[in-house]
Amino acid sequence: MGWWQVNADTLARGHFVISPLAETTAALKTLHHATPAHPRERAWLDTHLPAYRRRLAADPVTALLVHAALGPTWNATFLTPAPVPGATFDQELTRVRATPPGTARTDLGPSLRGPLPTALDRDDLPERAADLLTWIWTRTVHPTWPHRRRALEADIIARTTHLGHGGWAAALGDLRPGMRWLGGDRLQITTHDHPPRHLTGDQLVFVPVTPHRTWLAWDDHRSAVVYPCSATRRTPAALAALLGPRRAAVLTLLDTPKSTTQLTTLTGHGLGTIGRHLKILLDAHLIQRRRAGHSVLYHRTATGDALVQAQENP
Repeated sequence: MGWWQVNADTLARGHFVISPLAETTAALKTLHHATPAHPRERAWLDTHLPAYRRRLAADPVTALLVHAALGPTWNATFLTPAPVPGATFDQELTRVRATPPGTARTDLGPSLRGPLPTALDRDDLPERAADLLTWIWTRTVHPTWPHRRRALEADIIARTTHLGHGGWAAALGDLRPGMRWLGGDRLQITTHDHPPRHLTGDQLVFVPVTPHRTWLAWDDHRSAVVYPCSATRRTPAALAALLGPRRAAVLTLLDTPKSTTQLTTLTGHGLGTIGRHLKILLDAHLIQRRRAGHSVLYHRTATGDALVQAQENP
């Protein structure tokens, strides 16, 4: 079990940020593993995976680098720097490209869990990684970045609202598998056996991405948890058959309080459509609503929770 010691001051300064590079790295991991988490991800893979595979087939060294850097339980640290709030994709990518070659080779050790292949004992690994990330950003992420950004912003709004009502334990409890408060100032960050880290004085950031991917990142003064935003939550097939796919998707998203604006952003459906689904779910006592400032927030009732959980864990 790996855990971070997070004191009150570090936690009080913690915040959610959007990272174009993290979104692109999540896209790379999705292309690399080619295991979609839901139908939208399958459609995205069908569109972009052939070109990605052709790209790597034409560049065997970069293909080997990707395989080495994205290990079964760990990423090469230089490939996943902790995001800097407000940075653009180009600004973030500069940090990858500027990695000293020796550092890049050393970082591949933990992700490889073995010796560095001879073919990767070279000085252009950071440049190759940056070029591939640029290709993925340009071809697969940037064209839909406005929509992706709206989904990420909606997730952050929902998390921040949840934080205000239930504290950090409530806001962070479902960010990634194995993450939970252990008591005191200890935050379990993974179920894998890693040495504890003390974050006193660090900047702690939480970074949503739309692909269903999660990882940890850190440098000397910044630590990050990258997690799949709520827009990527898979709607159980049986629940979709019972309620209809759109209504089931709305119910699935309401595990945390959300406004109608957030729901339209996350689902892509119009305000009128969302309003009709919310009314039916309200009448069925599967959700309830409450006012928070100028917004009305909807969330599942205990009955709604039980219905969704029964389909997720049949």
